[in-house]
Amino acid sequence: VAYEHARKSLLPNAAIFVVLFVAYVVFLMVTKGYDVDPTTGAVSLVQYKYLHNFLAMPVILVLFLVGVVLVLAGVILTLVKKGFRKGIWLEGVGVVLAVLGLLLILGYNNTAYYPSIADINSSLTIQNSSSSPYTLKAMSIVSLLIPFVLAYIFYAWRAIDRKKITRHEMGQNEEIKY
Repeated sequence: VAYEHARKSLLPNAAIFVVLFVAYVVFLMVTKGYDVDPTTGAVSLVQYKYLHNFLAMPVILVLFLVGVVLVLAGVILTLVKKGFRKGIWLEGVGVVLAVLGLLLILGYNNTAYYPSIADINSSLTIQNSSSSPYTLKAMSIVSLLIPFVLAYIFYAWRAIDRKKITRHEMGQNEEIKY
């Protein structure tokens, strides 16, 4: 019952998301972006900066497009194939890839990722906002743990999903002791 309800609410929610997502991506591609001159550090507004970033970095464009396709595939397969419950995995990986692609075009390729409205030349870039080499090394080491955290989440989720809860277990009214 809950699965069918969730499946029925997927279509309107996905439609709203897709419309807003496409509108945001189109806006991002046609808007002015904050370009940084690598030699002087001067920041200036450039039309279609984020579109130019995608075109200048095709690997990131492919990463973004693969993410979008995975999200759409997860939604469509869940809607079309009755009983398909693996859409969350496709959508989850797709969201990570698509958002990563957007974040990368907003910060790489001589782009100010956090523009200042008070003084455009005080905008934050990767170069002027990076920490010391010591901090960056420590953060790099910590970031190496992310795959292990993701593997643990995957393992725990699979372990929980392996044995389905029964109606009898849901109806039990035992006192929980901590």
